[in-house]
Amino acid sequence: MSNATLPDGVERRTFDGTERLATRGDPVYGEPTDGEWRAWSPNRSKLGAMFDLGMETGLEGGETVLYLGAASGTTVSHVADFAGPTYAVEFAARPARDLLEAAESRPRLFPLLKDARKPETYAHVVESNVDVLIQDVATRGQARVALENNRFLADDGRLLLAVKARSEDVTREPADVFEDVRAALEEGYEVLETRRLETYHADHLGIVAQPR
Repeated sequence: MSNATLPDGVERRTFDGTERLATRGDPVYGEPTDGEWRAWSPNRSKLGAMFDLGMETGLEGGETVLYLGAASGTTVSHVADFAGPTYAVEFAARPARDLLEAAESRPRLFPLLKDARKPETYAHVVESNVDVLIQDVATRGQARVALENNRFLADDGRLLLAVKARSEDVTREPADVFEDVRAALEEGYEVLETRRLETYHADHLGIVAQPR
């Protein structure tokens, strides 16, 4: 467990005798709660894993966020608990229904049933100069998705990317896939930190980067 800086609104609290990350908000996926606090499991969240493993995300709380790959809202609901306006892009209709439900008690969470590979389809909704781009999409071309969505990031913004090696190429060694993704990102980003997320997520790499 790391002592890395956590954003305002994220704390380490004790649930059932175990210290865990937590945010304030209504529960979404049956997670343990303690009053207004709900546990944030790094086993179910790549961003939670990045926090728990000590990556310096640069998040302070209150930022405007574009979240790509929101799925049913497990992680993005925690983000919306401590961030500012949070735009949540999800392409699949079934998890998007759960995402809409998670947003009902979160006025700062804005679900968008869109394809993260086609940012032009939501450019009219998402404000420019967002502070943080968080990406967790299971598709080939994850670096390209991050580069295409770079248009929304402020010059001093951050990319927090969870790379899924098996989504890129199931036949290759994850380390080789990660190296290729990192190299491709350098077309538009300066990579600040990388870390394997194996403790919680097999064949995943966390990346913190900023626009060039």
